[in-house]
Amino acid sequence: MKKEPLKYRIEKLIKAHIELKLIFLAVILLFVFFLAAPILMLLLKSFQSSGGDFWVHYTEVFGQKGFWTAVEHSFCSAGISALVTIVLAFLLAYSIHYTNIPEILKKVIRTGAVLPMLLPTITYGFALIYSFGKQGLITRIFGRQFFDIYGFWGLLIGYVIYTLPVAFLLIHNTMGYIDKKFMTVSKLMGDKGSKTFFIAILRPLLGTLAASYIQSFFLAFTDFGIPASVGGQYEVLASVLYDEMLGSIPDFNKGAVVAMVMLVPSVISIALLHYLEKYNVRYNKISVVENPRNKIRDGICGVVSTAVLAVTAVIFAVIFIVPFVQEWPYQISFTTEHVKAVFDDSILAGVFKNSLLVAVLTACAGSLIAYGAALVTARSKLSKSCKHTVESIALATNTIPGMVIGIAFLLTFSGTSLQNTFLLLILCNVVHYFSTPYLMMKNSLEKMNDSWETTAMLMGDNWFKTIFRVVTPNALPTILEVFSYYFVNAMVTVSAVIFIAGARTMVVTTKIKELQHFAEFNEIFVLSLCILCTNLAAKGIFRLAARWRKKKKEKTGEKEVSGKRVWRAALGAMALVVLIAGGMSFAGARKDTAQEQVIIYSNADDEAITAMKHALDENGYEGRYLLQTFGTSELGGKLMAEGTDIEADLVTMSSFYIDSAQQTNEMFLDLTFDAPTLEETPAYYKPVTSQEGAIFVNTQEMEQLNLPMPESIKDLADPVYKGEISVTDIKSSSTAWLLIQALLSEYEEEEAHAILAGIYENAGPHIEDSGSGPIKKVRSGEVAIGFGLRHQAVADKNDGMPIDYIDPLEGNFSLTESLAVIDKGEETNPLAMEMAECIVKNARAELEKTYPNALYEGEETDAQNQSSYPKKFPEPLTAELLEKHQEFSEDCKP
Repeated sequence: MKKEPLKYRIEKLIKAHIELKLIFLAVILLFVFFLAAPILMLLLKSFQSSGGDFWVHYTEVFGQKGFWTAVEHSFCSAGISALVTIVLAFLLAYSIHYTNIPEILKKVIRTGAVLPMLLPTITYGFALIYSFGKQGLITRIFGRQFFDIYGFWGLLIGYVIYTLPVAFLLIHNTMGYIDKKFMTVSKLMGDKGSKTFFIAILRPLLGTLAASYIQSFFLAFTDFGIPASVGGQYEVLASVLYDEMLGSIPDFNKGAVVAMVMLVPSVISIALLHYLEKYNVRYNKISVVENPRNKIRDGICGVVSTAVLAVTAVIFAVIFIVPFVQEWPYQISFTTEHVKAVFDDSILAGVFKNSLLVAVLTACAGSLIAYGAALVTARSKLSKSCKHTVESIALATNTIPGMVIGIAFLLTFSGTSLQNTFLLLILCNVVHYFSTPYLMMKNSLEKMNDSWETTAMLMGDNWFKTIFRVVTPNALPTILEVFSYYFVNAMVTVSAVIFIAGARTMVVTTKIKELQHFAEFNEIFVLSLCILCTNLAAKGIFRLAARWRKKKKEKTGEKEVSGKRVWRAALGAMALVVLIAGGMSFAGARKDTAQEQVIIYSNADDEAITAMKHALDENGYEGRYLLQTFGTSELGGKLMAEGTDIEADLVTMSSFYIDSAQQTNEMFLDLTFDAPTLEETPAYYKPVTSQEGAIFVNTQEMEQLNLPMPESIKDLADPVYKGEISVTDIKSSSTAWLLIQALLSEYEEEEAHAILAGIYENAGPHIEDSGSGPIKKVRSGEVAIGFGLRHQAVADKNDGMPIDYIDPLEGNFSLTESLAVIDKGEETNPLAMEMAECIVKNARAELEKTYPNALYEGEETDAQNQSSYPKKFPEPLTAELLEKHQEFSEDCKP
């Protein structure tokens, strides 16, 4: 066959460059619109000021008490944990590639090392508490608590477990492309073992080790879930960011400043990675060399690897135990009630379907984008500036916390056609998790012979054909790992999607967040097990696919045929998923339109939600609404950020939040129905519940510790209770307001200051960010005494738990939650006002059983269930007053 003239072959090479440039352009445009633009909006928020200078928010944040301490804590905990992580990850990967330990143990290491990433990170902190806490599984087995889980050590363990899978995948994948023959050459040259280790193993891995360290560092640096559970008073930047963005009074301007501070280390990291690029080694081929025999090496690696996996398994063992126990740790009898309760939830099937859909589409889109980006940097002759741009994008995605991306998306896409859609969830996941898949693909492609494309095109093949026939089949194992990584992370992510998922696009992890709001930790563990089983099944399918590909290649020896079949199968599967997704979305849209469903957003507790559903269902509205719950701070953030563009037609929320949202966004309609209240309320809302504060105790812990029963809030400052008290932080939860109102109402400010300072000193690491935090700690026996919502303790006592409650002598102050209808102009759902009236007039009878205070004319406070000292604060509860009390609280902290 006559070869093509040289000029045509050169033209094909030039055309390949054009194709790569198009891929580069597509990647850049994606990240410009869905990373740069949202983050730029946050940057502008950090400078936005209605009055003072543009740097006023930076001055305020930098001058805040404890800010620079939090910065120091973040660098310290993330830096040390990342170092421990890469040492352990290297050891695990080394045991697989460079030792002769049994093959079965190598398989266990490969599976066990990535096991934590198959679970939602929101469960990590709970697993640590239920393992190493005062009543944890490990503590109960050994009869003593080995160390205080709250603070630096809790963060260190949590961060290492969280980041180990990612570091292991990066190092393990790169080790597979190191040519072992250089170990033999080094030994023949007379090099010592340490020198051989450095030259043949460590030296080719320097770039990957650096990338692994940076990846692990930023995953820990930006994580919020673990500090929220076990951070205690060891405050980190992620905690500060949460307090500013999603505290009891959201301040997006200050939150944007904190987010920008968290991006600063990325500049150093980008420069470091670019410098370390020269240490990457590329081999033309990989030689098959057997590992030399060394029983001492194999024994040490085997024992240490087994120990690492065993510790991880023990920590997560509680997830398999606690859901099948009647009530941990006090009623240790087997039950399946918690599992049944989850699967009896009629919403779960739809939510799980949504999660699978989002995960599969995220994996398809993410794998394609990561592969294209890696081709640009690892298999092209494009300019260094193009490659550096992609590298910088990859690193930047690590530096931005998920909750920042979520809030940035919330601010950017509110009011657009992307708001509350599956597409926005998928794009958010693709951007959020881009870095690791890209680095995996890049490291894999760099280890391949860099002349394949040039040789193939000089032989007459075009660039796309060469990629499909030669490069892709060789990269397929890594592509499957990338697909698996995206799928798994899309199944477990919560930090970003919680802000952009709507009632129709809710996923399993948002359901878990909802259960956390209700302190239903048994159900959280059950759902975590569901996600784990799904991810294990998916990993098994991907592994079978890789094995099938390997056997097919060995059997036929025809890369071209195998490559074509793989791509046809992949494209067919993607097309099928897209069609199914489109069909489900269309069907769902038609159903919603036909039924004119009202979307209800609520921060209410489980009892209130149940009462409202009963009222609606029993009065003809069953199936005509979707009710989505949020934590108070999350819903408050959505109200402030989205305004009338919010998906909801009807909201129930803390009254002072509704007032603030109305002042900011003018987003609520005046209610058209008559329901006379005992106290005057604005025309745009009606109260639904009144929630009181109280002291509650774990009676078993009180008896065991021989502690006196407190009678007042002032008593909680007694040093005898040191380490045995849990309260909420008013920066993060308005529940703490109930305690501070009582102190400031009963005592002079100086005395109230001394009392609160004493309470904070006694609480130590148990100052919680969530209103349900204290009751959770008291239930689990982590502390003996808490202050929080009275009705939660009443319900626990009625359920037979060792919980009792005490109405403090200073008084049971209360916060109301109210109902309001969103003003969407001509698009306002007419059923929303009808349902609001139905809830106000028909749910109150059931609500009063849990929340006994009378709110409307004709109601009487339930004498049997009412608090002993109900009181009202003399000043109206406003956002301004809350901010003033926050300053008071901060001044009382040690």
